[in-house]
Amino acid sequence: MLYPDIFKSLERVRWNMSTDVPWGDFDDTRLNDEQAATIKMNAITEWAALPATEMFLRDNLHDSDFSAFMSVWFFEEQKHSLVLIEYLRRFRPELAPTEDELHAVRFAFDPAPALETLMLHFCGEVRLNHWYRRAAEWHTEPVIRSIYDLISRDEARHAGAYLQYMKRAIARVGDDARAAFAKIGTLMAASGRSGKPLHPTNLHVNRGLFPNDTVQSRLPDPQWLERWLDAQIRFDKAWESRVVTMLLRNLSSLFDRTIDSVAELSRYRKELASRACMAPQVA
Repeated sequence: MLYPDIFKSLERVRWNMSTDVPWGDFDDTRLNDEQAATIKMNAITEWAALPATEMFLRDNLHDSDFSAFMSVWFFEEQKHSLVLIEYLRRFRPELAPTEDELHAVRFAFDPAPALETLMLHFCGEVRLNHWYRRAAEWHTEPVIRSIYDLISRDEARHAGAYLQYMKRAIARVGDDARAAFAKIGTLMAASGRSGKPLHPTNLHVNRGLFPNDTVQSRLPDPQWLERWLDAQIRFDKAWESRVVTMLLRNLSSLFDRTIDSVAELSRYRKELASRACMAPQVA
């Protein structure tokens, strides 16, 4: 089982909201209304770990090890939302999200293949780590900069935990896992080229609720994410390149071969598909 060691590793570095956030350093002159409004949107987005956890538990009934890890992931992700809400409660109480605004992002996700979903969330954690690092640079108020640094580090550790489960999947089911990871990896690594970097919060996940079936679409300001990335934290091509490089580096390690570009990853995916077609069929 992976869960016991992952629990211990995350427990060793877990930060405390009361003692590790420098609340006393708050400087009101360095927080403007535009910045504060983005904190609210991030707080609500992080709350969507609730329906994501419900999805993971439903779709991984066969895997008690991974489901147990969800207890840690869910706790830490909800703490991200809570610390952002606490920041607003202390310093911009009029912007703290309401319970209705938080509950709006709790809705059922359609069932999906477990391996593809695992890879999707690995990529999402890598992307969030970079988004929050850039947010910490964009903000000028020292307390919120510290908070974004703390949660960005959590996202990186979560990506590392997901990666361990991906390695386990390859050891267990081989090319089936490689094909699932290459498929989603190609999609996520290439998404920035379309002008809309993909993340679990802006993907459609419930056909019956379409088009109001993304976390982003259920925010008080559904257009916020693109504006935050493009005009506010300015997550430009250089930053997007860092995300892609990190994804490809991890996939290279996972697949035990060098993959330096999305094109190479796409070719590897085709190689896997060809290999599957050539494999002997079991009667």
